[in-house]
Amino acid sequence: MDRRPCDKAEVSESSDRPRIVYVVTSSLAVGFLRGQLGYLRKAGYEVTVISSPGEALTRIAESDGVQTIAIPINRGISPVRDLISLWQLCRAMNDLRPSITNVGTPKAGLLGGMASRLVDVPCRLYTLHGLRLETAKGIRRRVLLLAERLACLCAHRVVCVSESLRRKAVDVGVLEMEKTAIFGSGAAMGVDVQRFHPVPAGDDRVLELRRRLRIPQTAPVVGFVGRLTRDKGIADLLDAFSLLRRQVPELKLLLVGEIEQGDPLPSRTSQAIRNDTNVICAGQVPDTSLYYHVMDVVALPTYREGFPNVVLEASASARPVVVTRATGAVDSVRDNVTGLLVPVGDTKALADGIARLLSNPSLRADMGRAAREWVEREFRPEVIWEAQAKLYREMIEERSGQGNSRWRLAAKRAFDLLAGTTALIFAAPVMLMIALMIRLFQGPEVLFRQRRPGHKGRPFTCLKFRTMTDAYSGEGELLPDEERLTRLGRVLRSTSLDELPELINVIRGEMSLVGPRPLLMQYLELYTPEQRRRHDVKPGITGWAQVNGRNALHWEQRFAYDVWYVDHQSLWLDLNIIFRTVWDVFSRKGITQPGQATMEGFKGSAVRNPQ
Repeated sequence: MDRRPCDKAEVSESSDRPRIVYVVTSSLAVGFLRGQLGYLRKAGYEVTVISSPGEALTRIAESDGVQTIAIPINRGISPVRDLISLWQLCRAMNDLRPSITNVGTPKAGLLGGMASRLVDVPCRLYTLHGLRLETAKGIRRRVLLLAERLACLCAHRVVCVSESLRRKAVDVGVLEMEKTAIFGSGAAMGVDVQRFHPVPAGDDRVLELRRRLRIPQTAPVVGFVGRLTRDKGIADLLDAFSLLRRQVPELKLLLVGEIEQGDPLPSRTSQAIRNDTNVICAGQVPDTSLYYHVMDVVALPTYREGFPNVVLEASASARPVVVTRATGAVDSVRDNVTGLLVPVGDTKALADGIARLLSNPSLRADMGRAAREWVEREFRPEVIWEAQAKLYREMIEERSGQGNSRWRLAAKRAFDLLAGTTALIFAAPVMLMIALMIRLFQGPEVLFRQRRPGHKGRPFTCLKFRTMTDAYSGEGELLPDEERLTRLGRVLRSTSLDELPELINVIRGEMSLVGPRPLLMQYLELYTPEQRRRHDVKPGITGWAQVNGRNALHWEQRFAYDVWYVDHQSLWLDLNIIFRTVWDVFSRKGITQPGQATMEGFKGSAVRNPQ
C-alpha cells in the first residue's frame, strides 16, 4: 500500500485515523516490529515505517500491510550523510504529518527524533533499546551521551525496554524519571510463544540439524545466539568454554550469529572461533527457533543490553540460561528459577554456572519449565502491544487541542529574531541604496506605511519601500495601481526588494519571517470563519501561499493555503518555505495576476460570516 506524500496543501479529505511513523536505523530492526504494526492497524491507526533499504522493509509491508519508506541511515558517525538523512526524514514527516512518531535504535533515535521535533509532531516517543555509552570511554562516551540526551530531549516520552535500563539512563543523566515509560514487564517486542515452543527429545528435525552442524548426538552443547561482538562478552564465553572443556572434553560451543566489525572481537577470540573444531559457528540464520533445541544451556555473557529477546526465546523454548547481571540482561532472568545470573566479566563464575546446569539434567528441566511459564504469562507480544496502544491513546488525548506549543512559539520567535536581525544587517547596504534611489526618483517619502491586521486581527503598521506615486486624476480620485506604479517600483516588486523593511516588523515582533501575508484591514469583515483562521498566527514576509503561486492564485486558493499553514506549521516547514521563496524570487514567479499590476482586490467569498 504505497502512498506518495504530497507537498501541496490539499482541500480533499484525508483519513481520520491517526498516523504513527516508526523510524529505525537498519531494515533488520524492522523485523522486531512484525505483528505489532498489524495490531495497531486493526486498533485504528495508519502506520508507516522508515528505515534504511532492505528486504526486511519490503517483507513488513507485505506481512503487516503498512506503508514503508526507505531512507539510508548510516549506523556510524558520518556528518554529511547524517545531514542528508535528516533532511530526507524531515521531508517525509512533513508530507506524512503523523500524529505520533516512535523512533528507536541509536542513530534513528537521534535523527528521527530531531526530524520529529523540527516538524513538530504532536506526540513524540523515543524507544530506548540500550545505552552504547555504558562500555564506551573518553571522547566517544561523551559523544554518545550527548546524542542520547538530544534524542531524549526531542521526545515527549522515552519508552525504556527494561527497569534496569530506565534506572541506568536516569543515573547517567540521559533523562528524568518523570519522562520514562515501560510496556508491561519490559522487553521491546515480547516473544512468540507458538514459534518458540518446546520440542520433544529426539525430534527428527533437531537430530537432522545436529547432523548438519556436525555435532554428535550425545555431545552436550552450550549455545549463544546474537551478534558476535566484544560487548556481547564473546571473549569471556570462549575463555569459560576453555575452562569447561577440561571438565567435559566432549562439550561443544554453538554460536548462532555473525562477527561484526563495528565492535570487533579480540584477535585471539576470532582465531579461536575459526580454528577450534569444538566451536561451531552457524552464522546468521533466518529462523533460530530450532537451534535452541540443539543447546542444553544458553549463555549470554553480555556487558550491556536493553532487554535481550534471545533470553526470552530460549525461555519460551524451555531452555535454561546463564546471563550476566548487566543492565537490561538482569531483568530477563529470575535468578535460580528460570536461569542463573553471574557477575559481568567474571569468566570463572560464568563457567561455574554453566557447569552447574550441565551436570544436573533435572535442574535444567525444572528451570526450562519455569522459564516457559514465565514468558507465557508476562511476555506475550499482545501484552506489550496493548500497553503500547494504550500509551498512544493517552498521549493523543493529553496533547490534543493544545494548539501552538510553548516550545514552537518560543523557537519561532527566537528564529525570527536571529534570522531577521542577521538578514537586516546583511541587507542594510542594499536597503540604503534603494532608499537613496527612491528619494532621487520618487520623492522624499521612502517608506510606505499602512495599517494591516496582525495576530488575531490586531492592527500594526506594516513597512515597505514605496513603489507607487500618490498621483490623482483630474476629478481628485487616486489613479489605478498600474498607472501609479513607477519603473523603479516594478523592479523592486519583481525582485521582492520592496519587502525588506518588513524585517523591522519581524524584529519588533509584529510579524514573522513565515506566515500568511498581511492584507488590508477592510478585508477582515469579508472573511468566512474558516478564512479568518489565517490570523491565528502572526503574518509573515513570505508564506505557504507565496511559494505555491503567490499573487497568481485566486483568493480562495490563497486562503486555503494560509489556513493549511496554520494547521501544519513547524520549524521545518518554515525553513522549507524560506528556501523555496529564495528560488521563486530569482525565478520571478507569481508576481502579478493576469491583467493586474499586483492582485485583484478581495470582494468576499460566497459564504460569509453571519453578522
